[in-house]
Amino acid sequence: MRDTRTESRRTLGLRGFRPDRAALLTVACVVVGFAAGYLPVFSGLPPAARVTLQILVTATLLWVTEAMPPFAVGVLAMAAEIALLGRPGGVFARDPGEWETFVRPWGSPVVWLFLGGLVLASAATKTRLDQELAAAVLRRVSRGPRSLLFACMGITFVFSMFVSNTASTSMMMAVTAPLLRGRPERDRFSRALCLAIPLGASVGGMGTPIGSPPNAVVIGLLGSAAPPFATWMLLAVPPATVLLLVCGWVLGHYVRRCELSIDWSGMGKNEASTNGVAPWQRALVVAVFVLTVGLWLTTGLHGVPVAVVSFVPLAVLTTARVVEPDDIRQLPWDVLLLLAGGMSLGVAVQETGLATWLVDNLAPQGASPRALALALGAVTCLLSNVMSNTAATNVLAPIALAMVGAGSVAPLVSLALCASLATALPASTPPNAIAFASGRLHSRDFLRTGAIVAVVGVPVTVLWCWTAVGSLL
Repeated sequence: MRDTRTESRRTLGLRGFRPDRAALLTVACVVVGFAAGYLPVFSGLPPAARVTLQILVTATLLWVTEAMPPFAVGVLAMAAEIALLGRPGGVFARDPGEWETFVRPWGSPVVWLFLGGLVLASAATKTRLDQELAAAVLRRVSRGPRSLLFACMGITFVFSMFVSNTASTSMMMAVTAPLLRGRPERDRFSRALCLAIPLGASVGGMGTPIGSPPNAVVIGLLGSAAPPFATWMLLAVPPATVLLLVCGWVLGHYVRRCELSIDWSGMGKNEASTNGVAPWQRALVVAVFVLTVGLWLTTGLHGVPVAVVSFVPLAVLTTARVVEPDDIRQLPWDVLLLLAGGMSLGVAVQETGLATWLVDNLAPQGASPRALALALGAVTCLLSNVMSNTAATNVLAPIALAMVGAGSVAPLVSLALCASLATALPASTPPNAIAFASGRLHSRDFLRTGAIVAVVGVPVTVLWCWTAVGSLL
């Protein structure tokens, strides 16, 4: 779930933590943020909006440079809002309890929705259901290099809708390791397979509200206007499937003449017994997964909000001790803090009037909404290649919301989906880093496929969302 470039580079062994460098970068970011917020003479910018601009610029620079962990930037932004905007009688707050505005995102339905997904994913990993299911599917559908490639991409694609992209990639790289054992490091099939898995993970994360943190960021900003779970899938799965087929065709064409001898012995063996997991616990995980996803997809029929449905896995799996205290401690709480911090920053941008000012002064005049959505998608994809895609969405989504208006769902949804299209560099996402760490890929391999994903994905995603929203919402 940790979608930071620092995590990616650490996976690649490229950089460790350097306190002196981090301290200098942090001070520089704060100074530049202060200067951007206070030195220029901005006409019509309210004092509270000026303070928010300082926080926004500082947070953006800290996210880009990763002088500190992205979740820490989110927490710092929330703390700065409380200190600088939440003080009664100051530039924004009037009542003593108004500071709570900036911490409410931590308890928002989006955070609980994501937490439910994390618990489901933890249970599936603990019981080894993910690995066994993946191996079983591969054994049944794979007859040659191209079909095996498509199968690996498809399985990772589906898993990444409900399990973190990083976990899905790690799981599939482990499942397919026997297929690569003994093959030359740089042969065509090995390279194609190591590219197919992270590509499937990235585009698969587009498919559901819990598939990728940027999706949750936009849902939190849209509030009551956000698409329901099933509607989000109708908006996201078609363009994601197009990308999957395009990448699969390119990689399949690349390996069409490869010879492949598949030995399935030992793959997908039941290891749950050695992990202390009873058969009834595995059955319970399957039942809870089916029930939870079914309730998510049928919200329109029963009326139970998706965030409330998330309490089903939280309550059942923890009560049955399938997910135990140690498992809860190992959940990626940093992602939830990053989500909450980003949504809090969005609240400040909207409430202080900064969003309105930015639109009045920065929005291109005369641009059509569709062209604006394409530009926002392209900028999000580009920025997500050089910083955390969650952080990029945290920065751009509040501004985009002000530009297009609260009722314009298509541009915001397409912006979130375009954040998952950043696959052009080994360190762009942890799935890329995991695949690159196999030693079978070069940077240019990611650049080629990443360019295809960006060039095809941004217009397809934006235009599909724009076309489909009218009939779905």
